[in-house]
Amino acid sequence: MKLRYSATSPYVRKVTMTIIECGLEDKVERVATNAWDAETDLPADNPLGKVPALTTDDGTVLFDSPVICEYLDSLHDGAKLFPAAGPARWAALRLQALGDGLNDASVARRLEEMRPDGERSQKWIDRQTTAMARTLDVLEGEVDGFAGGVDIGALALMSALGYLDLRFAGDDWRSSRPKLAAWFDAAAKRRSYVATAGA
Repeated sequence: MKLRYSATSPYVRKVTMTIIECGLEDKVERVATNAWDAETDLPADNPLGKVPALTTDDGTVLFDSPVICEYLDSLHDGAKLFPAAGPARWAALRLQALGDGLNDASVARRLEEMRPDGERSQKWIDRQTTAMARTLDVLEGEVDGFAGGVDIGALALMSALGYLDLRFAGDDWRSSRPKLAAWFDAAAKRRSYVATAGA
């Protein structure tokens, strides 16, 4: 298999963590890809021009991260990151949606803040910042109910919180969300998280 990736993408980090959790490190070739390069051949694999994109052994290209992660989880016989049908599955998928949505807002804010003076929309930045804070507040209120161990929801959230630390350290999301911070500090000791710093 071949994974097109960017080192700082939180979506890539979720996929790379999944690869490790599923014991597939030796089965995936990593191909560094600059999605913003005008000459990139990435659209040949993903017409959306985004990473991650995974080419399977039969030549099928999968995107985006939820699809890739579920495919990878189907390739091993260990404990599944995507629980079987039932309440645990919906809880994991819901948490994945919150983690991915936090990434969506964070990346959108980051890209807007990188625009040149005069082209930047403070209204758009404020909208994304508010969405980020609101999501973190919900997670703070729900963290006591998170399932033990690791599932796809936990991986998505870990990648999202790691991205906040990378790009928005000045926001100090931890100070008003101590339970979420404590959960993350413990979860971030997993080998899959530590090994994907800088994915």
